[in-house]
Order: sequence, then structure tokens, then C-alpha cells
Amino acid sequence: MSAALEIENLHAWYGESHILHGVDMRVQHGEVVTLLGRNGAGRSTTLRAIMGLTGRRRGSVRIGMSETIRMPTYRIAHCGVGYCPEERGIFSSLSCVENMLLPPSVGDVAHTMSLEEIYQMFPNLKEHQMSQGTRLSGGEQQMLAMARILRTGASLLLLDEISEGLAPVIVQALARMIVTLKARGYTIVMVEQNFRFAAPLADHFYVMEHGRIVEHFNAAALPGKTAVIHELLGL
Repeated sequence: MSAALEIENLHAWYGESHILHGVDMRVQHGEVVTLLGRNGAGRSTTLRAIMGLTGRRRGSVRIGMSETIRMPTYRIAHCGVGYCPEERGIFSSLSCVENMLLPPSVGDVAHTMSLEEIYQMFPNLKEHQMSQGTRLSGGEQQMLAMARILRTGASLLLLDEISEGLAPVIVQALARMIVTLKARGYTIVMVEQNFRFAAPLADHFYVMEHGRIVEHFNAAALPGKTAVIHELLGL
């Protein structure tokens, strides 16, 4: 069976700036994988490169059975990929529920969450469903950004710093969400600076530095990697 996501020798540029230098990564179906690293290491660029949102790309990005390196972003999305950017991208002129209903379906019906399922996961969104999207709190906006991609049927989720700057109670709610989504068969790649958030959730960890993968280990090896992680992340 093919991997959910397989990246080989991926290079990416912004203009003349060469950001990714031969990234390799393999993510199996139903896994949670976390990309760790300092700011500027190339983690967010890796997610953007998977989606075709950088400049020039070179290498291989296979999503399921499809090679996507030459595809435009809209076709990559229709391979069943949901991308939650760090800046969230909430439409300010739309209500909470309109933000959720706007995106088209890009994946399997089995992975398309109904509004009722969304509201069970995020009760705050039901309470504020008619509120303007940008009037929500930061935590509620993050919930809305997640809810929007869960409505599309995407089964491979790319999540960029979803816990950043949020209150502990919201971070805990997002952690429960990750556990629920994994149990439902979603495949998740997370960029995270918050190691305490990511550590109990991930099956595999990749550590980036200067646009390269410098460490890769599974959850079972995590206790023995503490010193390396502290050194690479500056914890």
C-alpha cells in the first residue's frame, strides 16, 4: 500500500532564495507526524511546498498514488489535502457558518464532517455561528480554520502552528481534536513550536534545520532523544 505522503529530495525557492534543500519524508495513512525546528528552519515552507504555494519546486511529492510536483495548488487540494495556514485565513466579511460552508469538497465523503459533528467537536462555533469570522477570539478563529478544512472531506491534513499563542484550555481542546481525528483515520502533518503539545500526539518526529531534515525518530525513541531535541530546538 502506498504512503499517504512521500516526499523525496524536495527543493523549494521563494524567488531567488533557496529554502528547502533535499527534504525527504514519509507519512503512512492514519499517522500523526510532527515537524520540529527553530523559526526559519523551513518547516512552514515544507507544508507550503507540498501545496504548491512556494515559487519553484524540484523533487518528488507523492500524495497517495499521485505525483503532484507539477500540479497547480487547486489540483493538489483535490487529492484530498486540507491545509490550515498559520495565519488562519478567515474571511472577514463572512459569518462563522459561511466560512465553514464556503470551501468545495475535495476528498472522500467518509471524511466530510457535517456541521453537527463540527459543533460537537467545537461547541463555541455553534454558539457564534452567525458572528463575523474575525470577531471570534483567537482560539475560536483557530477552531474555525480547522472546521473549514474538516468540512471539505480532506483526509491528509497539513497544520501549521495551530497551538501558537492560544490559551491552555484551547490548546487542550485542539489536542483532543487531534486524537479524535487520528481515531477516525485522518493523516496529519503538524508544524509545531510547542513541543509539549506535539510530543504526546505524534507517531513520528522530523527535526529540521537550515531547510534540511537532520533528525527522524518515532514516538518510542522520544525519551532517548531529549538531549538532541533540547540542542536543536533551544529548549
